[in-house]
Amino acid sequence: MANLQIKPENWRFCAPYCNGVNSSCRNHGFRPNILRLFAAKPRLELRVRSTSVKGKGDVVEGERSSEGLKRIGGSDESVSVLESDDEEVGLNWPPWKDIPQRYKLIGTTSLAFVICNMDKVNLSIAIIPMSHQFGWNSSTAGVVQSSFFWGYALSQLPGGWLAKIFGGKRVLEVGVLAWSIATIFVPFSAGFIPGLVLSRILVGIGEGVSPSAATDLIARSIPLEERSRAIAFVFGGLSVGSVIGLLLAPPLIQTFGWESVFYLFGIFGIIWCLGFEFVEEKPSVVGEYFLRRSLNVASMSQSWRNSFEELAGSLKDVPWKAFFQSPAVWAMIYAHFCGSWGHYTCLSWLPTYFSEELNLNLTEAAWVSVLPPLASVVVTNLAAQFADYLISRGVENTRVRKICQTIAFLSPAASMTLSSIDFGLPPWEVVGILCAGLALSSFALSGLYCTHQDISTEYASVLLGITNTVGAVPGIVGVALTGYLLDSTHSWSLSLFAPSIFFYLTGTVVWLVFASSKPQSFKEED
Repeated sequence: MANLQIKPENWRFCAPYCNGVNSSCRNHGFRPNILRLFAAKPRLELRVRSTSVKGKGDVVEGERSSEGLKRIGGSDESVSVLESDDEEVGLNWPPWKDIPQRYKLIGTTSLAFVICNMDKVNLSIAIIPMSHQFGWNSSTAGVVQSSFFWGYALSQLPGGWLAKIFGGKRVLEVGVLAWSIATIFVPFSAGFIPGLVLSRILVGIGEGVSPSAATDLIARSIPLEERSRAIAFVFGGLSVGSVIGLLLAPPLIQTFGWESVFYLFGIFGIIWCLGFEFVEEKPSVVGEYFLRRSLNVASMSQSWRNSFEELAGSLKDVPWKAFFQSPAVWAMIYAHFCGSWGHYTCLSWLPTYFSEELNLNLTEAAWVSVLPPLASVVVTNLAAQFADYLISRGVENTRVRKICQTIAFLSPAASMTLSSIDFGLPPWEVVGILCAGLALSSFALSGLYCTHQDISTEYASVLLGITNTVGAVPGIVGVALTGYLLDSTHSWSLSLFAPSIFFYLTGTVVWLVFASSKPQSFKEED
């Protein structure tokens, strides 16, 4: 005798006249609207005992299949269950299954950004022993570090297109896998400059699709009142990644050699990809779960062909002309360029600056370099709470974004100005001033980086692709130019700080005048 107990979510039973025990009812049985394997509420319990189960007009004999599955019912609405002789099948695992799905996506996406910056900053530490080993001057070191941004710039727009068509989750996963493999290959090509440059370009290409992929996920799954915090949490992973990378790199280099940071950090990314496979974009339905795993190669190939055809058609549908007719889009483009100039040049050169200016060894320079991104983790969350609070109190979105971005620009500009002028301050006070200013630049995550979703949910990933493409140019030009100016002037104030101050100030003016967070349709006829 079968003993089947099911407590699912949103089930309806037979016809209204059936009392659930009338075996003569033609429709007797159960018909699921939806059965969620990892439903949050109510709790789903599944127990199966016996060798046969009766469903809607069918009897499925109790021969256990190799997969341990039973098919209940003989119609399109049948559902798979797990069978076990006299033993309960508990569905209370994993323990985080009750967490809302959007939070799982945001959490794992933030972790990807942690790994992203770990693979970005590892070279800024490793470049010091690498330069000594291979005899590179500052100009050569600048070219090597800037090569990452060549690939980063190339993949911005394609990343936005691909995220729009295939979804941010899949694009992010492919990007992490690509940059992780390329990171592992860096030590093999280090002795040959063209090969090393190519390896870092590939790392940049993989990391370049991640902002657009994350933007697509956030724009489609996070409501407006939570968006600042979601952006802060995801992109705040960059600061956490910088901290972890800068803390781990020195002891690894001193113990195992500079090659070890590339091997280990690359493996972290591959492990993340394996884990991300188990994070679904929506709660899994039991029948869909097993159906996805039974798809054959032919159907998958057809799906990819259809996707690429859709991609080709969608490129024609993107309102490019309308984008570039919008003053708000131009404000985002220039603001992104200005913010990236200060961020990328400091990210690449601060460890060397601290080492030379303060005469610190590799470990001490790395520890000091940790301070700005570590402080940014705190500032990012405070800024997000501040922005969401203002919006919840009825302050206009545009005003909130302007306030946050202005803080993000003027704070580092002021700190760099104080650091450039010789006030006779002790070196450690200069470090404190710089760290405070750079940390406050994280207000941009509640300013510029929220504006893409604010003005267009549909094209948020494409817009970020556009602005991030331009924003990658300072990584190419600024990082290399800093090395060239340093060789020419031997002045950190002129080579590192002066250009950043200029762009921070001009970016503030453009943002205050032209920025807007009002939703725009971007119709070509407009």
